Amino acid sequence: MKRFDTTLYFITDSTGLEEAVFFDKVERACRGGVTLLQLREKERSTREYLALAEGVHKITAYYKIPLIIDDRVDVALASEAEGVHLGQSDMPVFLARKLLGEGAIIGATAKTVEQAEEACGQGADYLGVGAIYPTTTKVKTAPMPVELLKKICAVSTVPVNAIGGLTKDNLGALKGSGIAGICVVSAIMKAEEPERAAKELREAYQRLKGAAE
Repeated sequence: MKRFDTTLYFITDSTGLEEAVFFDKVERACRGGVTLLQLREKERSTREYLALAEGVHKITAYYKIPLIIDDRVDVALASEAEGVHLGQSDMPVFLARKLLGEGAIIGATAKTVEQAEEACGQGADYLGVGAIYPTTTKVKTAPMPVELLKKICAVSTVPVNAIGGLTKDNLGALKGSGIAGICVVSAIMKAEEPERAAKELREAYQRLKGAAE
């Protein structure tokens, strides 16, 4: 049976970073308490993406954190990552499942109730939902009302993670939403101390979760 924890889902961004600096940030984030890590590379060639995935996987394997590859089922297979995350323009979840097998973790982006229901029906293991707040990443997003997030959580049969501009200081709006965790990019990637940032984010989410119970 697959076991994974979406409490603190860290999505990487290597833009403008030397490889050694990037790997250092990844490792420090892992030390700080990241529970799931997604390697997201929108502009690298397949070979570059694969090489980076193999390097990151060595780090995540050491810390026993599942590695999720964004978009690319082929890179996930070749790097022996634990799973893949699929957007609405990527391969359908059910096809990815055929290729990766039942043991793989497959996540999906959902921006509507209908998309959430479809992803769950096709066998997704978790959903990424947002953007809750404006983001500084290159990924195109549109703001999502928290009420819609709540509706998606209500119909989802798998864990739902909120994403989009989240920091340790602005999680309050998500109280009672039903999320299983948070996804962050800049809050860790742009932090001077990624380990401390990850620790504080995890603690902030745990406080939010405790307040909602």
